[in-house]
Amino acid sequence: MTDSPATIPVAAFEVEQYRMPNGLRVVLSPDRSVPVIGVAVVYDVGIRSEPERRTGFAHLFEHMMFQGSANVGKTEHMKLVQGAGGMFNGSTHIDYTDYYDVMPSNGLELALFLEADRMAGPAITEENLLNQVSVVKEEIRVNVQNRPYGGFPWITFPQVMFDTFPNAHDGYGSFADLDAATTTDAQQFFDTFYPASNAVLSLVGDFDPAEATRLIDKHFSHIDYRPKPQHPAFDEPDLTVERRSSYTDKRATLPAVAVGWRIPDPGIDLDAALPYIVLGDLLTDGDASRLKQRMVHTDRNVTAVGSYVGLMGEPFATRGPTPFLVRAFLPPDTSTDTILASLQEELGRIAEDGLSLGELRRVQAKIATRELRQDDSIPGRAQRLATTSTFHGDASEANTFARRIARVTAEDIRAAAATFTENRRAVLEVIPGGRS
Repeated sequence: MTDSPATIPVAAFEVEQYRMPNGLRVVLSPDRSVPVIGVAVVYDVGIRSEPERRTGFAHLFEHMMFQGSANVGKTEHMKLVQGAGGMFNGSTHIDYTDYYDVMPSNGLELALFLEADRMAGPAITEENLLNQVSVVKEEIRVNVQNRPYGGFPWITFPQVMFDTFPNAHDGYGSFADLDAATTTDAQQFFDTFYPASNAVLSLVGDFDPAEATRLIDKHFSHIDYRPKPQHPAFDEPDLTVERRSSYTDKRATLPAVAVGWRIPDPGIDLDAALPYIVLGDLLTDGDASRLKQRMVHTDRNVTAVGSYVGLMGEPFATRGPTPFLVRAFLPPDTSTDTILASLQEELGRIAEDGLSLGELRRVQAKIATRELRQDDSIPGRAQRLATTSTFHGDASEANTFARRIARVTAEDIRAAAATFTENRRAVLEVIPGGRS
């Protein structure tokens, strides 16, 4: 028997788009349901684009963008937003860097002013750079060096699967590279990757589009045009022989393993990548999922297991070589080979026998619910529209993601599972070195 297509509601938020003379892409999505506005700015540069011998620089520069600009003093961005009842943040990803401000609707102009001022030029000084190098190094100590399984697998796995610097290096950065960073490096990084033409400004929430357009022109039109950088080709050959590596984590008390395979590039052919997104949920999302039923509840050879597309689990906001990852934590004395055998057996069952009645529809409905729930959030929708414009060329494509998931067939899933052969996989083991 075959499943009938899942019934998925369509996201229908309004989207208006245009491009300013300086190249800045603007996305407007008014929503008058709550008196809140979200402003997101996404720059088309992430960890994969940072220069060699400057690992961690994309993240370091994200910190620099909060250190003041021509008309905003150090720490003033924070004080102004919080003083107006809002919140803000920024984050560095594999293929983009984002900044956002969420404000009461009467804070629209303030948010636009703040983002425009640092787009025109952040305060790149020796003092600010040294200060933020210290902050980033402390972040690495807290999140990686002094935390069990720190950086696993998003930092530690790429060196196993990939060979080229863009795909394989540590995105948090080495202390040596961070200490070697100069203000000249920072200025060059800004000049190359932070022109208005390499950014998307997304505005969501309680605003009048005509007034918003006037304010955007007021605050962003003075920023000069600079050409968008040409991204290098990130592609590299797929694996033809299994790769394995391991390391000892002195703070971990249980073994862990990450297994990954390359999938079609979501930035080039999203439809080809969609079956893998569905497969990730089918394998590990919820107690009814294949691997949780098999490994957690029946065999009890893992304590936890998860699978997802992309090193940071962002399948709709990535381009280039992309892994499908399975991450598992193991009871003491459980071998990695046992886990790999169970995993390959379950993948083989899907490839050979397909899915049970209703299984695909259940998973598709869960994914669609998750995607739609993310878009219910004002900042979540602002970021989604900006990243969709960045990676798919049209912000309104965000309205289609849930429906496209619903079009994935059981045969698509079978074909995707069949590509996860042993010779194409990379395996990383974490050996526990801590006391339980």
